[in-house]
Amino acid sequence: MGRFVEGQDRRQSWLLPSSLDDYVTADNPIRVIEVFIDELDLGTLGFTRFEPAATGRPAYDPAMLLKLYLYGYLNRVPSSRRLEREAQRNIEVMWLTGRLAPDHKTIANFRRDNGPAIQAACRQFVVLCRDLQLFAGATVALDGSKFKAVNNRDRNDTVAKVAKRLDQVEASIARYLAALDRADREGSDVPEARTQRIGEKIAALRQQMAFLREMQAQVEIADDGQVSLTDPDARSMATSGRGTGIVGYNIQIAVDPEHHLVVAHEVVNESHDRTQLVPMGDRAKQATDEGEIVVLADRGHYSGYEVLACEGTGILPAMPRADTSGRAKKGLFVRADFVYDAAADHYVCPAGAVLTKSNARSDRHGDIDHYRNLDACHACAMRARCTTEKFKRFKCWKHEAVLEAMQRRLDAMPDAMAVRRATVEHVFGTLKAWMGSTPFLTKGLKGVPTEMSLAILAYNVKRMIRLFGATWLIQVIRA
Repeated sequence: MGRFVEGQDRRQSWLLPSSLDDYVTADNPIRVIEVFIDELDLGTLGFTRFEPAATGRPAYDPAMLLKLYLYGYLNRVPSSRRLEREAQRNIEVMWLTGRLAPDHKTIANFRRDNGPAIQAACRQFVVLCRDLQLFAGATVALDGSKFKAVNNRDRNDTVAKVAKRLDQVEASIARYLAALDRADREGSDVPEARTQRIGEKIAALRQQMAFLREMQAQVEIADDGQVSLTDPDARSMATSGRGTGIVGYNIQIAVDPEHHLVVAHEVVNESHDRTQLVPMGDRAKQATDEGEIVVLADRGHYSGYEVLACEGTGILPAMPRADTSGRAKKGLFVRADFVYDAAADHYVCPAGAVLTKSNARSDRHGDIDHYRNLDACHACAMRARCTTEKFKRFKCWKHEAVLEAMQRRLDAMPDAMAVRRATVEHVFGTLKAWMGSTPFLTKGLKGVPTEMSLAILAYNVKRMIRLFGATWLIQVIRA
């Protein structure tokens, strides 16, 4: 064979280790899985069949099936069919399950029937991290990202999408009818098979037209103007790429900036993040058990009413304000150019004039205050850069004080947004790399959160092993 490295003879007899335990090193991650799940109170968490029945065929221990799933998500094998194969050929899985090899249906049913309990097990690992004082900073980084559902884009309909497809089908029918008309005029020169094929296409298009009419009626009565056929809870969502989008779910996570551990997570099917500041901040606050917690978020989470709802709850949001006015592109002064004096309750414009609050008119509704200075505006040389009207009417929300307080909090942390980006984007990048191009394997807001909890639990376990080592983690879990 020359100078190649030579393998061993397959027919050679060997004295292999006498037990499976000899194949698993002391710092193998599966030992962490074993110890962590053995320490859980499965009955308290809500697992079904955690106590064996006195009669009937013996069932598989839920602890064994949970170990199998956690191993699968830790090693990018989330499919129940693939886990079934791994249980028959993988030495680590044999060690973890005691050489049991449940069929894929049993494995899949366990995940389906124990969703809330699996999510509770994920929270228990966060409690372990909290008890180890790994969340001492009382700060979390919040963000949301879109993950693809099993529902294809062609199986998701909106009002605009159905209308567009109806126009396309009508145009196709008109084109084929014109082709039939030409065939009638041409007579015998056109083969009969061609006219028959055109007739079949027209019949298929008319069936599609009837289906689209029915779908149009369903979309119009839907609360959000969408209907998904494969996964009813999945929604069409825009992504960062221009003109792109997916049908999926919006995953919200709150991450500890120091150790990059996921403190809290949630699965929603809203395409935006503007209503997630309060619920995610509350979950992160409960998970860290802190009296006050600073939540670093981006502009996508900005909502004045959400910031106001955080007031007095111990949730301290820190995020830049979103400017949707478009004034900067027009070369006009923006809100930040006007300085507010809280003591005097007035604004100072870029020209140095004082804008005072005007009396509310009887026909004005809402919670918006107006500030102006008529005399200063008429003689101001900078009016062209300030307003296109005769005088500047500066509109201010009545609860502007909470937004100013948030801005001061953000100004005191100049690296806040860089920390947020470096913290939470890393986690999303890791989770999407593990999933690859595969969408969620489960459906609905009942199944997808369970699958996400398994992925988050696997991520946190792997992160802890990377930071402190498997041997140390096993010792603290047993302590």
